[in-house]
Amino acid sequence: MRTETLGSAFLALPDGTGPFPGIVVVHEAFGLNDNIRDVCRRFAAEEYAALGVDLFEGRNRAVCMARMFVGAMAGNLDHYGVPALKAALGRLAGLPEVDAARIGAIGFCLGGSIVLTWGCSDVRLTAIAPFYGAAPKPREAIRRLCPVVGSWPGKDFTTKAAGILEADLTAAGIPHDLKVYPGAKHSFFNDQWRAYDAVAAEDAWRRVLAFFAEHVKGSPAGPAEPGP
Repeated sequence: MRTETLGSAFLALPDGTGPFPGIVVVHEAFGLNDNIRDVCRRFAAEEYAALGVDLFEGRNRAVCMARMFVGAMAGNLDHYGVPALKAALGRLAGLPEVDAARIGAIGFCLGGSIVLTWGCSDVRLTAIAPFYGAAPKPREAIRRLCPVVGSWPGKDFTTKAAGILEADLTAAGIPHDLKVYPGAKHSFFNDQWRAYDAVAAEDAWRRVLAFFAEHVKGSPAGPAEPGP
């Protein structure tokens, strides 16, 4: 495995020349920290090229989060954060080790919500894995999502998104695997945080890998469509 810093981003690559499928990894409110870097390394161990982005990138975190929240509530599908992720995907896709036609994304809390919004407007994504993410607005946009494997804790301000997405993705015929973990709490996947739930985290990781194996790794290689 090889790792390097690309500007404010963190890249983890499997050994070999590839081309490998790629994953954009989007942090929660804590920013691009050791937990997110570890998630990137875990993907690299599974033969993915993983790019951990920094949506704050030296800016004031509270201001960035406020701008993202306001944009999401307004139903702006290209709100603050989404353009940065589109650019990150382009950067990852441009690497010689990466197959540009096989790229997915995973996000946690803040990142999970933004990944869900991003997935409604970027045809280059082959699948996404939101953790404790809020449903995109407007709801009509959900029917344009790529395949989704989503995970939520049992009682959380984001959990109702699971039911909304289940109904709308089913109606649209979009492949999905959504699961609520009744005993888990917010940030249950973060093994460096007090809410970590090993049982829920391990099951969610297994589901993500199985879903991505089909919808990211298994996607046919070839030239990717340009982003919007």
